[in-house]
Amino acid sequence: MRTSIPVDEKAASASRGRITGAVWIALALVYVVWGSTYLGIRIVVETMPPFLSAGARFITAGLLLAAAVAWRYGPAALKATRAQLGSAVLVGLLLILGGNGLVVLAETSVPSGLAALLVAAVPMWLVVLRASTGDRPPLRTLGGVLVGLAGLAVLTSPGLSGTVRLSGVLLILVASVLWSLGSFSASKLPLPGNPFAGSAYQMLAGGVGGVVVGLLRGEHRGLDPAAFSTASWLALGYLVLFGSLVAFTAYVWLLQAAPLSLVATYAYVNPVVAVALGALILGEALTWPIVVGGAIVVAAVGVIVSTERRK
Repeated sequence: MRTSIPVDEKAASASRGRITGAVWIALALVYVVWGSTYLGIRIVVETMPPFLSAGARFITAGLLLAAAVAWRYGPAALKATRAQLGSAVLVGLLLILGGNGLVVLAETSVPSGLAALLVAAVPMWLVVLRASTGDRPPLRTLGGVLVGLAGLAVLTSPGLSGTVRLSGVLLILVASVLWSLGSFSASKLPLPGNPFAGSAYQMLAGGVGGVVVGLLRGEHRGLDPAAFSTASWLALGYLVLFGSLVAFTAYVWLLQAAPLSLVATYAYVNPVVAVALGALILGEALTWPIVVGGAIVVAAVGVIVSTERRK
């Protein structure tokens, strides 16, 4: 999952030019790297505690991003008012601790591909949140939400049948709602002017929150770092450097350099990449609920995203 970046729509649309080779390279990074983060998380939690590992990931990524901002834009770029810092902390707790943290916990029992498909429902929950505040989405968008909910019903059937832990499936559904709430709140709250600085604060807040929850859960008791596998260490490093920094930077750049309709396609390409990698590398089964339900959710998200971007 990713931190939320508020964008000045007029400035962004004015700066978007033609689709260059650099745009396609950046888009490929977002497609593949963000799609592969679910695989990375699954490998990490094979030998590492979920919340402590997620907390370490985002604290490290947040510090690296803050250092990069200070180096690139000067220390002044990290300045923020008390209200902006408070908003960044709240959004970070919703996105990183709630959204990402619960997914990490769920992947201790849920296949990475199924997790990605369930998280793909985030655009649907955003539409629901908008409607709850008085906004009136187009009928095509509402239709996409209804179709997507049907896809979610199919995707949850492995949990109902006992093939996958139902608790893990429910955790991911709650995580997607919290992620949507965090993304929705980010568009309404005052955040630091530099989006990279704001995201660094969000990562740090969510990372600290993850460590606190991990300690409260007792994940530190009997913890033996020597028992962590090399694969888990490599996956954690990959999540920090590529999942949280490289792909994130590419995404922010794309928001300024490419049409939003193109950038938004990551929402329904990422889960496809995640399912493919889970099946190829971890041998995760492609059951009919995953294939059919996933196809329905991805199609529904495609309808929602394409309709919203034409508004």
